[in-house]
Amino acid sequence: MKSEKVMATAASSTGTQFSAGPPHGKLAPSGGSAVREATSVGARKKIALFDLDHTLIPIDSDYEWGEFTIALGWCDASEFKRRNAEFFAHYRAGTLDIHDYVRFATQAIREQGAIKSIAAHARFMADVVQRAIKNQALELVQSHRQAGDELVIVTATNEFVTRPIAEAFGVKELIAVELERDALGNLTGEIKGTPSAREGKVIRVEQWLAERQLGWDDVETTFYTDSLNDLALLEKATHPVATNPDERLRALAALRGWRILDLF
Repeated sequence: MKSEKVMATAASSTGTQFSAGPPHGKLAPSGGSAVREATSVGARKKIALFDLDHTLIPIDSDYEWGEFTIALGWCDASEFKRRNAEFFAHYRAGTLDIHDYVRFATQAIREQGAIKSIAAHARFMADVVQRAIKNQALELVQSHRQAGDELVIVTATNEFVTRPIAEAFGVKELIAVELERDALGNLTGEIKGTPSAREGKVIRVEQWLAERQLGWDDVETTFYTDSLNDLALLEKATHPVATNPDERLRALAALRGWRILDLF
């Protein structure tokens, strides 16, 4: 299946907006939500779901934040790099123990405290993240905003790292790994609730929908992701879009007839 490139603008000279799913009234390709697509989708609420790392931005924000804390001198460089690379390899392989990783990833900010960590994150946004955000990713998000879709970022990275990034895209709704706090409001290193990773993304989106008195049959969803780790949510979405996909997801998307989108 041939991949797409997003055009330099969200709309063409004829006024046609970028569309991320099959035309209304047609069945979704095999592997998507064909039954839901066969119903009258016009009456359902449209929601655009975006993975973050390597989907909307060409970096892993959690990994890069770790590297940034090394530069700040907040941790032992050699040991942190070794463990960070090890965790990252497990993530790519789909074998990450996210609870162990979150304890590791939040150690520096727990030791430094909220004020220093927030100030450092502002520098991280300016020095690393803002430089990584591409116009074509902003235009993709904007195309859904202009179409009236609700925008939600769904990421396996924790809320401390990702909330400012979501704001940079103008996306208010963020489903990320929530961090547990003690009675004084300090981070404990543990995860609050279900982590939004792998099958947990489906659970967290279902919870988000339920809070709005909605279920899967009430919505038409488009989900963009680069990783096979998100297979469960891809299979749940009305319009699955393999975005900057890794080799495994690219092969599966081609097999199932899912749209493939290369933003960068």
